[in-house]
Amino acid sequence: MPNLKDLTPEQKDALIMDLVRRLNALEARLEKDSHNSSKPPSTDGLKRKPKSLREPGKNPPGGQPGHPGKTLKRVQDPDHTVTHPVPERCDVCGSAIAADQVTVLPQGRQVFDLPAIRFEVIEHRVQVAQCRCGKTHTGQFPAGVSQAAQYGPRVKAAAVYLTQYQQVPIDRAAQALRDLFDLPVSTGTIQNCINEAASALAPALEQISQAIPAEPVVHFDETSMRVGRTLQWLHSASTAWLTWYGQHAKRGKEALDSFNILPAFAGVAVHDGWRPYADYDCQHALCNAHHLRELIYIWETTQQTWAQDMITLLRRAKREADASLAKGDPALAPGRIAYYRRRAHQLVARGQRENPPQARDPALDPRGKTKQSFAYNLLARLRRYADQVWRFIADHRVPFDNNQAHAASGMNPVVLNR
Repeated sequence: MPNLKDLTPEQKDALIMDLVRRLNALEARLEKDSHNSSKPPSTDGLKRKPKSLREPGKNPPGGQPGHPGKTLKRVQDPDHTVTHPVPERCDVCGSAIAADQVTVLPQGRQVFDLPAIRFEVIEHRVQVAQCRCGKTHTGQFPAGVSQAAQYGPRVKAAAVYLTQYQQVPIDRAAQALRDLFDLPVSTGTIQNCINEAASALAPALEQISQAIPAEPVVHFDETSMRVGRTLQWLHSASTAWLTWYGQHAKRGKEALDSFNILPAFAGVAVHDGWRPYADYDCQHALCNAHHLRELIYIWETTQQTWAQDMITLLRRAKREADASLAKGDPALAPGRIAYYRRRAHQLVARGQRENPPQARDPALDPRGKTKQSFAYNLLARLRRYADQVWRFIADHRVPFDNNQAHAASGMNPVVLNR
């Protein structure tokens, strides 16, 4: 904070305006949640119910017409049938009920339940025999049966499934195996199971890492994760059929270079705009789900109509692109592409007039670069990277958003625990 006594009246006015701007920025930051920013839903707390980006009335929540239901259905051949008898005597007259009067109703009621589950122990033994020539022959234990007592593949698979797919902590996974199956599995054993699965998956991981650079469109993402007490980064590259994961201590270019996927990639990289991606010589497409959330945030906090109009434009373009793709077209017609690009350019220009750059006053901000508003930065990105924002209408191989990568980053692959 500068010394007020040393400031001119004009500088004091500028300082007041700067403080008001900072206060507005702080208040606006408090309004951010998962529906209008990239913050995860877990940070929303109890203050707000998350809002969907789905347009109202287009597809209401719940099952859609024609969607097959998930109601539990009866089976044709039950494993067991229990017949419940009628009483021996009538409770009105006391007469015995004759056996020839008893029938069984054709429609029963079925109960689906788990059987009583307990682990089973299989003991393997081998034969030994001596030939008349004197040579001793010994049978062979099955492959993988190398210890006097060990856990089998189903126990190992359950341990990996609980910890890696369901993301249950190792100690709680051990407790679950004890509680459900009476298996005294230690946390060390579970970690060994994870390591064994990671080694088994290594060849598949290598094949995927070699196949992905040849794909025409690949989704990229990175998310933070804890490894012990240190912060690491989970990087992913994925398509509808292939998903690759890599763990690295860094988030940026050092990590991306080390994986050697983007350096060899010549297709379209779909991502969220993280700056290091731009260093790679391939085509790029930005996630418009992120843009929608950011535009919603600007509209809710500033009521600037250009933001609302841009939301409408993006949604309309997505609907038209989806319909075009359903017809088998590779892109929208040139005239429609030109319309959307022209309209977007007009909206960005209008927004930039309403959000001019903040000038720097050396007396108030001696550090150099002045921090610009959230709206200014978004508008600059929409203008500078317009080709990447609107690539989905010019190339239907490219989706509207990066949801494929976000879904991949939500997994916890076993290869990371090697």
